[in-house]
Amino acid sequence: MKKSIVLFLLSIRLTNAQILAPQPSPIAKIEQTVGLTQVSIEYSRPSMRGRTVMGDLVPYGEIWRTGANRNTTLSFSDAITIGKQKIAAGTYALYSRPGISMWEVFFYNQTDNPGLPEKWDPKAIAATIEVPICELDTPVETFSIALETLHNEGATLQLKWETTQIDIPFKVPTDAKTMASIEKTISGSPKPRDYYAAAVYYRETNRDLNTAKQWIAKAVEQDPGKYWMYRQQALILADLNELDAAVEAAKISLELAEKAGNKDYIRLNTKSIEEWSN
Repeated sequence: MKKSIVLFLLSIRLTNAQILAPQPSPIAKIEQTVGLTQVSIEYSRPSMRGRTVMGDLVPYGEIWRTGANRNTTLSFSDAITIGKQKIAAGTYALYSRPGISMWEVFFYNQTDNPGLPEKWDPKAIAATIEVPICELDTPVETFSIALETLHNEGATLQLKWETTQIDIPFKVPTDAKTMASIEKTISGSPKPRDYYAAAVYYRETNRDLNTAKQWIAKAVEQDPGKYWMYRQQALILADLNELDAAVEAAKISLELAEKAGNKDYIRLNTKSIEEWSN
């Protein structure tokens, strides 16, 4: 009886066992904040493995799933702009039609395809863009998607495989979101760090420096002792060509930075004081 039970349990184990083996095109996931927008990408990464890719494994002039296995997907937490086309926040399948000198890239509304859609639906195309190819000197063995050239207002979706690279720039609504946040916060009950952040953003985006000057003054008045706040106050005053006041703010920043042992701010303020005093 005991022997039969052991054999029965062993048979269950063998029946439920699964072979573990690496996938030839492993899945990759990318999570990236661009400005204030969350971007995520999920795709499978095929490798060359001695094969000719462009024009053979990936035919020219035909729709490609832009990866392996199921369709590659991209998700955006905000509406973005590709070329002159704006697409809503959401998830899209990424398809492409590779060419010898140019690719046509599609952001497709249907994302539940095990590769290519059974029937290509032009109405499901949220946006399309044509981009020239860049020939690489060194072949890329494994298909790669990356987010490059990150800046507050956008980034570049970069695809590379074999000796081909394409760059797809897109824009995110960082400025609109930031300005809406500033307006709402400043009209409410702003804290010193809110005045500071608003003033810095106005300076960095070349907006009204007099307003930035008022906000940074409130920040340092309500929360004195922050060398980085006085540093920004000095920069705003210098941009307004109020150099005497800028030097005084920089001296306060320098003194506080010395107490905090921050060598970067000591160096920056020392250099600015010398420059603005001449």
